[in-house]
Amino acid sequence: MAFEIVEATIPEIQAALAAGEITSRQLVLKYYERIADHDKNGLTINSVLEINPDALFIAEALDAERSLHGPRGPMHGIPVLLKDNINTGDKMHTSAGSLALADSFAGEDAFLVTKLREAGAIIMGKANMTEFANFMTNGMPTGYSSRGGQVLNPYNISTPTGGSSAGSAVAVACNFCTVSVGTETSGSILNPGNLGSIIGIKPTVGLISRSGILPLSNTQDTAGPMARTVRDAVLLLNAMLGQDSKDAAMGSNPGKVHEDYTVFLDEDGLKGARIGIPRDYYFEELTDEQLALFNASVDKMRELGAVIIDPADIRTAREIKYSSVVLNEFKTSLNAYLAQLGPGAPMRTLKDIIDFNHAHPVETLRYGQATLISAEYTTSGTLTEPQYLRDRITDLQLCKEEGIDATMKEHQLDALLFPADFGSRITSRAGYPSIVVPSGYTSAGAPFGVAFSARAYCEPQLIRLAYAYEQNYKVRKAPSLRSFI
Repeated sequence: MAFEIVEATIPEIQAALAAGEITSRQLVLKYYERIADHDKNGLTINSVLEINPDALFIAEALDAERSLHGPRGPMHGIPVLLKDNINTGDKMHTSAGSLALADSFAGEDAFLVTKLREAGAIIMGKANMTEFANFMTNGMPTGYSSRGGQVLNPYNISTPTGGSSAGSAVAVACNFCTVSVGTETSGSILNPGNLGSIIGIKPTVGLISRSGILPLSNTQDTAGPMARTVRDAVLLLNAMLGQDSKDAAMGSNPGKVHEDYTVFLDEDGLKGARIGIPRDYYFEELTDEQLALFNASVDKMRELGAVIIDPADIRTAREIKYSSVVLNEFKTSLNAYLAQLGPGAPMRTLKDIIDFNHAHPVETLRYGQATLISAEYTTSGTLTEPQYLRDRITDLQLCKEEGIDATMKEHQLDALLFPADFGSRITSRAGYPSIVVPSGYTSAGAPFGVAFSARAYCEPQLIRLAYAYEQNYKVRKAPSLRSFI
């Protein structure tokens, strides 16, 4: 019987590779077939932006290495898709979904890509994304880019994909790859992870290197794993770890990073765990159906031994307003990234990109570029604006010290539990970690999940909680890829 790749986990694939039931080359070809049938044909999901022309050669080389020396580890021969803002020093582009950067090649791999290659992962291609991480304009649908077009949600065409790691989430949900890498500034892993019924880990800023990633915010950006199971997400997380002297955010992590996060996978991890529910945190935005799904999840955690503190309100929640931090940091961070691409790069500054779009309005400005223009002409690029500095201080104060920290300390919590990606509004500004896990589906078939969040470098306890919930309350189902509601 042929090995079935649909919903296959990394351990299952490794067992099949070890038994000779499949090779990595055959695995890549099976994913190609699914992409051809459903992503670029049939339903035209449109989640895969580019295929690595060397993927099959890499797979064959890893198959040969396996036969001679055995596997390097759990990621040996596993196909991975990368969000299109992550550099690869190969034959693929890195464009952040922008036609202005459609001819842009990175000179070298991002640090995390180097680590993945060292672990034996096959970089199979790039995933479509919301253009410039949903920072191009107002009103643009999540999952849309001028270079890649619109990514569709395979569970219900009327449901958004979420952004900006839309392609990374949807490709995993549809079994177009084994796992993928997304990036988040404020909800860009958790949001599409929730709407794609997959696992998304948004790590502490400073756990994974950001070097070689086209940026949005210097203080909030991070990459993270996206997978169909918590274990697979953790295995991918392990493979991306490493100390990068070029990323200043990693200077605070010595002694706080674990070599192997799989040791925290505990089916009984909810027993005795103190979990707080911030009921005042925009719960009014939930539909009755979503609220019922969330409450059912809380009840299940209570049954599994968790101590639920409900409510555990974040006292500063309603004080958190618009912040100019990301707007100011985008221009500074993007210009620095473009300058590092070298003299042959097609775009050298944010202004070059804006000018290119103005020159090609039909192709690039379907939804406009109001945010790009605002970043270019209302910020100095030097981060000296008084409002920026005040907002940065306020963000840390309200979201971190007087927000999450104070609430967790007051109630002696192991984690906060948010519906869907709601918590990203506060955790992102604090630079804190979260894990989103599927918890059910609405009557229209739209996925809905819950997210565990905690303080910096508390990934171990979040992994325990997420894994215990997943293992005892398995709700994820693959999309049919046959019909939409």
